[in-house]
Amino acid sequence: MSRYMMALDQGTTSTRTIIFDHSGSIVSQSQREHAQIFPNAGWVEHDPKEIWDNTREVMGEALSRATLTRHDVAGVGITNQRETAIVWDKNTGKPVYNAIVWQDTRTQNIVDGMEERHGSDMFRAKTGLPLATYFSASKIVWILDNVEGARKAAEAGDLLFGTPDTWLLWNLTGGPEGGVHATDVTNASRTLLMDIETCQWDDGLLEAWGIPSSLLPEIRSSSEVFGYAHHSSLMREAPICGILGDQQAATFGQAAFNQGESKNTYGTGNFLIVNTGTDLVQSKHGLLTTIAYQLGDDAPRYALEGSIAVTGSLIQWLRDNLGMISSAQEVEALAASVPDNGGCYVVPAFSGLFAPYWRSDARGVIVGLTRFITKAHIARAALEATAFQTREVLDAVNADTGVAVSELKVDGGMVHNALLMQFQADILGIPVVRPLIAETTALGAAYAAGLAVGFWSDLSELRANWGEAKRYEPAMTDTERDQALVQWKKAVERTFDWV
Repeated sequence: MSRYMMALDQGTTSTRTIIFDHSGSIVSQSQREHAQIFPNAGWVEHDPKEIWDNTREVMGEALSRATLTRHDVAGVGITNQRETAIVWDKNTGKPVYNAIVWQDTRTQNIVDGMEERHGSDMFRAKTGLPLATYFSASKIVWILDNVEGARKAAEAGDLLFGTPDTWLLWNLTGGPEGGVHATDVTNASRTLLMDIETCQWDDGLLEAWGIPSSLLPEIRSSSEVFGYAHHSSLMREAPICGILGDQQAATFGQAAFNQGESKNTYGTGNFLIVNTGTDLVQSKHGLLTTIAYQLGDDAPRYALEGSIAVTGSLIQWLRDNLGMISSAQEVEALAASVPDNGGCYVVPAFSGLFAPYWRSDARGVIVGLTRFITKAHIARAALEATAFQTREVLDAVNADTGVAVSELKVDGGMVHNALLMQFQADILGIPVVRPLIAETTALGAAYAAGLAVGFWSDLSELRANWGEAKRYEPAMTDTERDQALVQWKKAVERTFDWV
């Protein structure tokens, strides 16, 4: 019997392969960063070919590092940056344009035009999402209307669309030689094209956007055999048997299977998800209604999500654009060299504000500057911005559900920053809990894939794998917390109406 599961984690900044054993422990991993392409202000692109090349490299390297072969792997799960749009020629496998990344805001005029013609209520009612540049639909339209010959080719049935999971699946299973063109419900729910109740593409939405249905992948569950790796692949004949968007995968990896359970992932952005079970809850406080997961023929599980655009990428900005640090790991020591932020606040509205504001007109600010402020204060304020934004999202979750979250499970790269995690507990006023296995995004994809092929038997077996590594208890007084939140909200207001 094969002893391991493989997860492909295609993220915003890198692609990783992680191999897990039956206990959910990491056996081997490999990672490659890909280029972040910024052709104009507000534009963010990736090269899909680079992503596919990196995927193949990290798969091979992860196997090699553990002296494993494809025969040791029971199946492959995929998790991915969501909303990012790739359109390619199904006959050649070549993308017609770079991937337009979820952070990209170039399509604001398309979104504005849709709101003028149709209003926003129709989209939220059918999809659970606000009308925003964040989601895939407007990105597809931009490619069709701005790449020479793209719309004609799409209408002729020669082009395919997919989020990165679909791109990897299609290439893994043969590409132009019979590649499987499919996605799962979690990724489909982020396009502004899927009816969130039926979990099918909606003809009315497709017509409104002017997107041919032939572009779209088949929507399947999150845990089933989608296809098998092509004979030319290093993983030939291995089943590709699980797909989850990255935030849903992290929720699954945190074993948040029950209604009311939640997690917050600290990555390029932050994403807080609360499982609402089989209940479809339409948010009244700026959250997204989305699919948490669907296992085979079971009913889909829904969730509320608070999406924050810029958290970890703010630390990258300090490193790459301002040169304040030479590596992301240095930010904690720099921030800890001062006792507080000195009255300085950073609001990283680089591409507008996501939840709970949904203000595309916002832009980033640093406020409260005096001669006293040093780069250490700015570094501390940058870390604190992540915690403040999470507090606002959690307040929205509590308001929508009517039930206060009593503790927050966290994961992602930033959770190893003890200063941030302690401040997060302080500003929330509830414990923050880090699991033993912090790579919950990849783990969730492995879990979904493993359930489909019987590597794990059921959800209770997965829950038994979860363990607590560290708990941060709040130590801030109510008065200190309230004062800090007042100043933060003042800073947020300064970002509005910039464009």
